[in-house]
Amino acid sequence: MRRTPLSTADDRSLADAVAGTGDERAFRELYRRHTPALYQLVLRMLGGVAVDAEDVVQEAWIRAVRQLSKFRWESSLRTWLTAIGLNLARETLRKRARTRTEEIDDRLELSARPVRDAERIDLERAIARLPNGYRTVLVLHDVQGFTHEEISRQLQIAVGTSKSQLFDARRAVRSLLQSQSEASHA
Repeated sequence: MRRTPLSTADDRSLADAVAGTGDERAFRELYRRHTPALYQLVLRMLGGVAVDAEDVVQEAWIRAVRQLSKFRWESSLRTWLTAIGLNLARETLRKRARTRTEEIDDRLELSARPVRDAERIDLERAIARLPNGYRTVLVLHDVQGFTHEEISRQLQIAVGTSKSQLFDARRAVRSLLQSQSEASHA
């Protein structure tokens, strides 16, 4: 008896197989489909710290599988998994902040810190230097392609807040990249 290729099955069928019988092949296919984007999102959210991103992705899948049978399909699996990953990434950032001995105001650091010639700021580094709220909205909107309405629901913020944080984030990234360009031409 030949098995049907899982790569042609939709997310819902695969999720039903995982939730119903713990089908490992179905889980692997879901994991293969969704983990690369989830990992990139979480990695950016966590400022490029790969070890934390890997931990968040693993925990996101653990939580998702545990709750899969209760998932109501009011959104796509990708959106739901992204929300789980975002919440875990924000939790990780809060833990980091608690373990610091000094609190640093990200906005002051961003505007006051001069860029040295030796310091190379590429786009990923610029995104990593953004305050958490700015980074979250920028990554969700410009990188992951979510609308302001979807971001509003996921982060439980107003649509206007999402728009203003995106505007400020883009301005900050432009400033950082411009500083890099000026420093390299000096």
